[in-house]
Amino acid sequence: GRGVQYGFGKADKDDGPSKVDISESNYNEFDGYGGALFNDTPYEHDDEEADRIYEAIDERMDERRKRRREEQVLENMKKFRQERPKISDQFADLKREMANVSQEAWESIPDVGDYSLKQKQKKKADTYTPMPDSLLDSQRGQGNHSALAAQQQAGGFATPLGGPAGGFATPFGGTQSALGGMMSESGGLAQARGAVLSLKLDKMSDSVTGQTVVDPKGYLTDLNSIKLNSEAEVGDIKKARLLLKSVTSTNPKHGPGWIAAARVEEFAGKILQARKIIKEGCETCPDSEDVWLEAARLQTAENASTILANAVHHLPHSVKIWMRAAELEPDKDKKKVVLRRALEYVPNSVKLWRTAIELEDASDARIMLGRAVECVPHSVDMWLALARLETYENARKVLNHARNAIPTEPAIWITAAKLEEAHGNTDMVERIIEKAIQALTRDQVVIDREQWLKEAEAAEGSDAPLTCAAIVRGTIWRGVEDDDRKRTWLDDAMSCLSRNSVETARAVYAHALTVFPAKKGIWIAASELERKHGTKESHAQMLKKAVSYCPKAEILWLMGAKEKWMDGDVQGAREVLMEAFAANPDSEDVWLAAAKLEWENEEYARARVLLQKACARAPTAKVWMKRALLERECDDLDEMLSVIDQALATYPDFDKLYMMAGQACTVKDDLDKARTYYQNGLRRCPNSIPLWRLASTLEKSTAGPVKARSMLELARLKNPKNPELWLEAIRLEKEASNEKMGINLMAKALQECPDSGILWAEEIKTAPRATRRAKSLEALKRCDNDPHVICAVAGLFVDERKYPKARKWYNRAVTLDDKIGDVWAAYFAFELTHGEDEHQKDVTARCAGADPKYGELWCSISKDPTNRKVAKGELLDRVARRLIERTAEASKVA
Repeated sequence: GRGVQYGFGKADKDDGPSKVDISESNYNEFDGYGGALFNDTPYEHDDEEADRIYEAIDERMDERRKRRREEQVLENMKKFRQERPKISDQFADLKREMANVSQEAWESIPDVGDYSLKQKQKKKADTYTPMPDSLLDSQRGQGNHSALAAQQQAGGFATPLGGPAGGFATPFGGTQSALGGMMSESGGLAQARGAVLSLKLDKMSDSVTGQTVVDPKGYLTDLNSIKLNSEAEVGDIKKARLLLKSVTSTNPKHGPGWIAAARVEEFAGKILQARKIIKEGCETCPDSEDVWLEAARLQTAENASTILANAVHHLPHSVKIWMRAAELEPDKDKKKVVLRRALEYVPNSVKLWRTAIELEDASDARIMLGRAVECVPHSVDMWLALARLETYENARKVLNHARNAIPTEPAIWITAAKLEEAHGNTDMVERIIEKAIQALTRDQVVIDREQWLKEAEAAEGSDAPLTCAAIVRGTIWRGVEDDDRKRTWLDDAMSCLSRNSVETARAVYAHALTVFPAKKGIWIAASELERKHGTKESHAQMLKKAVSYCPKAEILWLMGAKEKWMDGDVQGAREVLMEAFAANPDSEDVWLAAAKLEWENEEYARARVLLQKACARAPTAKVWMKRALLERECDDLDEMLSVIDQALATYPDFDKLYMMAGQACTVKDDLDKARTYYQNGLRRCPNSIPLWRLASTLEKSTAGPVKARSMLELARLKNPKNPELWLEAIRLEKEASNEKMGINLMAKALQECPDSGILWAEEIKTAPRATRRAKSLEALKRCDNDPHVICAVAGLFVDERKYPKARKWYNRAVTLDDKIGDVWAAYFAFELTHGEDEHQKDVTARCAGADPKYGELWCSISKDPTNRKVAKGELLDRVARRLIERTAEASKVA
């Protein structure tokens, strides 16, 4: 029962008291303790009744599930039988059909012959195995011993003593003759072997000079090329021979049977037998081209030509045989002769014509193509090839004939349009494409827009942009719903650009703009195409046309002004912005762009006037902020604070104004006023994290770490689970030499923000060297794709002098997010220290293209007024060198 199962009571009596092991070694987190904790508890009547009730419940639940379980088993069995039916089920329908077979059908079934084991044993030839020398040597010893024994029985005294040998000549002579006879037999075998070997070597030698023709270097390779079949393969080959012999004997006119029989012998290494079988097949099936081709394949080149010559007598219209005969000819002129002979028998074969024309020069090819289009007028390739070889006038006539012969082929129309474009008849291109679409539609040819777009890209590839544009205009709108036109056409243009089909994409945008002239997104996409792939004039013309259709689109005006400014035409940029003011008098972006233009050209007075007008005409918090930044640029901090006070009266919830005012007061060394600005800002903007950090930094520098600590604790209460505040507090404790407090705060921070990359990166950088690898592994498990963590791990590889791996991880970090300047700086610092000039230039160029804007150290340097006009490459160098200095200082402290 369940009581006994879980250890309530003793299952056996009189076992005495037993101790239960409740140590930690006997504890499992999933199963609990290994023993029964309540083993010594008495098993009472209540426990027995409880076990009986539980058993009854289990039986009841099992009965309720029984029907469902049986249905599930039956369903699974049905699925299994559907997937893997039994052999009897597979042939059930065939067995039922056998009931309708007549007696004549039964008797007409051919007899495959008796190939039983009994017949095999009867036909099996006797095999003889030669005896080895070792057996002959042993028999020789036995024969010698028996001869001596026979003579010893006679005693050697049967001969009278009157002879000169004294009666001893006979027995010893007999012994010698027996021994000599055996030696002569073994020596004869050895001589026979030597004679066979010498005969083989004589065959391999040259009959004139007597030198050997055996390759001394390649004979081992020849031996390795000998195929040794296993017993299983030999058995399979024998079975295949029997089966195919039955096939060729019962149905000798079946060509594939002869081919299969020949290939079995080829597989077995008996090429002569294979040739013999396929020769018999050619005699039996002279009308099967596959058999003739197989016979030619099995023969040498000379014999194959003879076989194919015999084959064309039986099958003069077989293209495969003629092509194979031409391939076997080594000389080009002989190939021409064979192919021309073939064309006499098979004049309607496109393959033969194409192969024959490829062997001719231009003049002869034009003549042959003229004949080819007469014999195979349905071949589009022949017509187009002939048109390419003809002059302009003749090509037009050829294409007209081709259009009449094949009215449903669009390639002919497109080729005609390309021909007219190549000869300067641009007006004819659009007419030909329009007429082509009309004619194909009349002939009920489906106009597939995807296929026609591919044809347009092909026309662009063949340097026919007008034909490409005409195809796009005629087919891009087909099969597209009105509501999906804009999205579909933009997708088509992007797809064409991804395949470097610029002209096709330009044509798609041009058609889309004729249908949607007021859509800002299409104009922006078209202008981007012109900026990347067009000329400056085409880009300027596109933007000018765009603002004429979309005068309220501020971004188009700004793009035009920026292009003028980048080209050095400041006055032209001013004129564009003046037109933008006329169209959008209250636009914040236009006012700021005009002020930035003057600001960048050091026209501070004009920029100040523009910003003052902007604050009056289009007042926003951003406009006021830019006005304050201009005053800071001019080193007029009092005016800057005055502007900020005016702005705060209107926009009291804009935190950047409080930060700018506090920083300005800090520069002026008015720390009390800076504290006032920060306190007012925190009351208005309690969720501004940068404002809290600036306030804590001010308190740390003035009142010490205690006041800054309380400030950060208050910030964390109002902004929970914020990793930046935790990081600021951790750094505060470490700067105050409270290492234990910093470690405790880091642990709490990682519990509250376990997926924060900046916290894990700080933990990796500040952890003891022995634990950094473990910390990095845990960080990668938590946030694998965080650039801060990847950068910290790369720094760990730098410390371990694994520079190639570090470079790989730095590259991965900047690839994940290319807008973080601190990561770029760490990458460039690594290349400055351990890299080469080539790598440094590559990182600088990539950083300039990415234009990073974020990062603690990056923003502190890039937003410094003295670095405002510094290029991205120089700014990256400054940040990287500052980072190297910090690393050096940290290593000295450590």
